[in-house]
Amino acid sequence: MEKIRTQILKHLESNSKIDLHELAILLDSDEAVIANEVAAMEKEHIICGYHTLIDWDKAGVELVNALIEVRVTPQRDKGFDKVAERIYNYPEVTSVYLISGAFDLMVTIEGRTLQEISRFVSGKLSPIDEVVSTSTYFILKKYKDHGTILAGKSKGERMLMTP
Repeated sequence: MEKIRTQILKHLESNSKIDLHELAILLDSDEAVIANEVAAMEKEHIICGYHTLIDWDKAGVELVNALIEVRVTPQRDKGFDKVAERIYNYPEVTSVYLISGAFDLMVTIEGRTLQEISRFVSGKLSPIDEVVSTSTYFILKKYKDHGTILAGKSKGERMLMTP
């Protein structure tokens, strides 16, 4: 069953809207088996949610995204988890990762303006007692996100044609 679960997960990761009937055909399995496996993985929190990736620039919506490296003092008996939980509960925060290197956490946030992001960092993130320092990087353009290429070929590029 592990093999079919892995195959289901790979297909759902690239296309969460895939029809279960179509998925069953692709995996040479019964639709009921696929449906049961998906339901079981949702219940076990292996499948944690379904998301739609939107190119907000093309939708005409102005949003600013930033990556924030955060250095923290871990709490006794709780490590980084309690600080990470406090940070990920802010609605502006889209993701929080524990990372290796000079910083401890990588936080991604979304806002309407550069000033809104800056206010979040200085007014909410930096004042947390365990936060030692932050470093903010604004995302200027997304080329690929969650495995999806967002930047198409330049209009001047031509496809190579072979006889």
